Amino acid sequence: MDEERETLQRIVSTLVNKNDEIHNFIDMLNHTISNVQVNSSNAISELDEEFDGLYSVLHEMKGSMANTIQQEEARKIQALQDQLSQCSRALESSEELLELAVQSLDIKNPVELLEAARQIKDSVTVASAFRLSLKPKVSDSMTHMMVDFALEKRMLQAVKFLPVPKAPEIDVAACLVADNCITVSWRMPEEDSRIDHFVLEYRKTNFDGLPRLKGEQHWELVDYIKATQYTLSGLKFDTKYVNLRVQACNKAVAGEYSDPVTLETKAFVFSLDSTTSHLNLKVEDTYVEWDPTGGKGQEKIKGKENKNRSNTASPKRSTNSPRASARGGRDRFAGESYTVLGDTAVESGQHYWEVRAQKDCKSYSVGVTYRNPGKFDQLGKTNSSWCIHINNWLQTTFSAKHNNKAKTLDIPVPDRIGVYCDFDGGQLSFYNANSKALLHTFRTKFTQPLLPGFMIWCGGLTVSTGLQVPSAVKTLQKSENGLGGSTSSLNNVA
Repeated sequence: MDEERETLQRIVSTLVNKNDEIHNFIDMLNHTISNVQVNSSNAISELDEEFDGLYSVLHEMKGSMANTIQQEEARKIQALQDQLSQCSRALESSEELLELAVQSLDIKNPVELLEAARQIKDSVTVASAFRLSLKPKVSDSMTHMMVDFALEKRMLQAVKFLPVPKAPEIDVAACLVADNCITVSWRMPEEDSRIDHFVLEYRKTNFDGLPRLKGEQHWELVDYIKATQYTLSGLKFDTKYVNLRVQACNKAVAGEYSDPVTLETKAFVFSLDSTTSHLNLKVEDTYVEWDPTGGKGQEKIKGKENKNRSNTASPKRSTNSPRASARGGRDRFAGESYTVLGDTAVESGQHYWEVRAQKDCKSYSVGVTYRNPGKFDQLGKTNSSWCIHINNWLQTTFSAKHNNKAKTLDIPVPDRIGVYCDFDGGQLSFYNANSKALLHTFRTKFTQPLLPGFMIWCGGLTVSTGLQVPSAVKTLQKSENGLGGSTSSLNNVA
């Protein structure tokens, strides 16, 4: 009976997952149909704009060329009219001389006739009619103003839609996720010399299947990538996966997106649990600050708060989640234990986070502790907590603490501290987060889940989570483990 029930449960789980995939695919198909309609409308609008622009250019060219023809017409007519005026004046003068010459033929007196003939001869010699060119200065031809658009017509008839670049192919084997960076590599399915640049889009997700349309973050865009590889750096890995896709663009048009790929982004993510913090601490997500007035007027209601907190589960988190079970029903820290814990427990694997202290911090500790420490317990003063402690009061002291024993660290205090926890390997190391230089290592056997812990007095701490174990730390760990490592005198089996 139990075997059949288990089989049915597996079938139910498989069907639920398959139905979820089909629903997601239906959403994608509907979204694609909508995009086809919108993109087709946009393409027609752009086509209208291109043709309107072409019509505008042709209309402008026609007007300009017609104006040139009209100017040539006016020039020729003006030249011919000037020549016509000259001819008219010459003709008038010539007719007057002709009339005078005819009249002179009737003179009887030889002397008068001789004088008249001499005068007419002199007038004819200087007459404009005999110096006038009887050839038109310009021709009536306008053939030099003719056009032939046969070549342009053939070019227009040959106009086609722009070639769309093919979708790139992401080379998953060449992609790399390390040091909170993602290096993405891709290639074109065939050589295309017209590719001008690439566009890379990415978004965080908690689903390892095909990208979903509902309940997902917006795509982040990186444009104008000239190479076929790009590294996204400085990322916070606060989700399990990242979706990636690439498209190729030529000078005028972008191609289809590549098939999206999903890469895993493992990292330890937590926030500060304000329900555990001392009343003199002000906590907000990943920041904690000393507040000397925080406890006033609240002691009377503290017992009521603790009672309600222990009997009421958080509406946002399942009681089975690591974060809900991390704090249990414990009281706030009190007395001189100005402490706050992280809300997510380390139960296995290798994890890394960083802490930055304000410059005016007087005293602070960074470390880990087992669940449910006493409300008056201080980090490093019990056999269930490990930390490094910085005291800037009067003079600076830097030490590693465990089980109420301290070891002085004769090294400069970095402004950023990296915490590396290898739960299964029983190792807790602290690093200079800038140089990745090792500060101190505890070696032990962890027998319970660990919570990040932070103590602060006078000042503030900023915690950075969602970080992968840096490659430099991994290298140092291999080197240290290969050499056997150095064991702190504070270590013990807990």
